[in-house]
Amino acid sequence: MGMNPDPALEIDDLHVSVDGAEILSGLTLAVPSGEIHALMGPNGSGKSTLANTLLGNPAFEVTAGSIRLRGEDVTGLPTEQRAARGLFLGFQHPEEIPGVSVLNLLRQAMSARKGIPDLSVLEVRMALMAWTKRLGMDDRFTQRYLNEGFSGGEKKRNEVLQMALLEPDVAVLDETDSGLDIDALRIVAHGIEEVRRDRPEMGILLITHYQRILDHLAPDAVHILLDGRIVASGGLELAGRLEREGFDAFRTAGVR
Repeated sequence: MGMNPDPALEIDDLHVSVDGAEILSGLTLAVPSGEIHALMGPNGSGKSTLANTLLGNPAFEVTAGSIRLRGEDVTGLPTEQRAARGLFLGFQHPEEIPGVSVLNLLRQAMSARKGIPDLSVLEVRMALMAWTKRLGMDDRFTQRYLNEGFSGGEKKRNEVLQMALLEPDVAVLDETDSGLDIDALRIVAHGIEEVRRDRPEMGILLITHYQRILDHLAPDAVHILLDGRIVASGGLELAGRLEREGFDAFRTAGVR
């Protein structure tokens, strides 16, 4: 199978409104296969709007532009069809779903992603056990109900576990580092690297407010989001400059 020449994820001149107010105003971004791109922006810059739009949340209206997965326009598709085509979204506050076991949820999602109507519970359990081991997670973890009473670090690890099992082409990780202590951060970063070893062609968009996670996961590119559009793109040095000068430095510099 040759590499698809199209970027894993391509967002082109995206305009998004919420309740009639434009939040994203011409956001353009491409994540090539196999690369990690960090998208950094202050609160209110449009980061969570982008995550919600990629997820296909109907409250976020795309008024112009497009979202493509490996060359296919998915702008009009509902969430589950995007997921089946290989988009994975890890969310800032994964929902607690009482009464739904991790196993059942994964079985449904894996069936949809692989296009196999009924994956056996055994098959899912074997895959799950293999990955919990690789990610250094406790086996009993998977018996518990999804996110119920999980710590922040456990929720995030759960997210990485789901990403591993769903074998996405594109993973969008939203504020993966929020509320994590340094150990949890290291574990999550290690988990992401483990999954990448398995799927080197996967593209990752890391939406974050902080630079901390970049100490553990070296991105191929960093993009700065301000007021609904990308105002600067570059390498890791951009994150360093951000650390020193803050977002205002990019605001006054204007669009370069």
